[in-house]
Parts: sequence; structure tokens; C-alpha cells
Amino acid sequence: MSETRRLLEAAAALSCLLSASGVPHAFYGNVLTAALSNSPHSNEIFCIVESGQFHPFRRVRDAVAGNQDFTSTNSPWTNRLHVTYRRLIPAIDIEILPAGEAGPRRLDSTTVMKLQSVPFLTISEFVRAKLNSWMIRGSEGDAQDILYALSRYWNRVDINRIPEQDMSQFVARNPTAAPAWTAIKRKYGI
Repeated sequence: MSETRRLLEAAAALSCLLSASGVPHAFYGNVLTAALSNSPHSNEIFCIVESGQFHPFRRVRDAVAGNQDFTSTNSPWTNRLHVTYRRLIPAIDIEILPAGEAGPRRLDSTTVMKLQSVPFLTISEFVRAKLNSWMIRGSEGDAQDILYALSRYWNRVDINRIPEQDMSQFVARNPTAAPAWTAIKRKYGI
């Protein structure tokens, strides 16, 4: 089984539990570009969870409690929650991120799309989240994900969701993104 398929299986299983508990959520990471390109190789998956009456981490812990396929590990010193899908060997680790920190504050039909029955961030929100990560870490993997999304799906990018100064810096360091960014700006009359 390909790593992408394994990550999608884990995402689908976690999504079922979160949906059953009424927790708005969406996945992102290079698993999205791998799923879009039918690549068997991916190694990154995150789940963004919206706050409600309780903190997103509590909502996730409550949703997976008692399920034999999942365990959750809270790291209070780093303010992170990891959910591990143990049905597959090796197990799949999914980092949980609060909405608004790594993605949009609200996870609804304008920010989430379904791909293979799994909720993912839309292309615009994916590019925005990856661009934010790239600005912090400068990761080549993040740059490749941005380049893939821009080159293939530039027409689905909402320029209003992309920080222009950050994208200008990205394009300066990654000139292959320039044609797609120019096309997006032309589309919006900028």
C-alpha cells in the first residue's frame, strides 16, 4: 500500500470520528498534492480543527476517546496534539492544529473541499497555509507543494486569501512560480 493511500485511510477514519462528534475540520500537508497528482509518496498530514465551546484539542481527544484505532498524545510544552492511527503498521501520526493558527478560522464550504471523501483545505487555503509555513521554515518541501498547486490550479486561487508580500518574496526565490502568480494577478485585474 502506498504511503499516500495509508495517509488518506487514516484521514478518512479520523474524519468519520470528528464528523460524528460535530467537529469542523480539514486536512492539509503534502498528502493533498500527492492525492491530486496520484503520487504514491507523501509524508506529511495535518488536521486543522475549529474551536467551538471547547478548545480544539479537547474536541479531538473527546472524539477519539474509546476508539481502539486511535490514541492521542498531548504535548503541553509545545502546545501540540498528535493523534495516532494504529490500525496500520507502521502507525500514522496526524498533528492537530487549531483553526486560525495554521489555516482559516472558519472551516466551511468556502475554505474546505472534499477529495476522495476526505475534507481538505481548498487550493487557496492550502497555498496560504503552505506559504505561511514556507515563510517560517523555508522548507523545500513546502516550496514544491506551493509550486505544484500554483502551476496546476492557479485558476482556483483566490488572490484575496494570499498575502501579496509573502507571495512576492516566494516568487523572487522561486522564479518558476512567476507565470502562475502573474496569471492570478491578471485574472483579478492587478
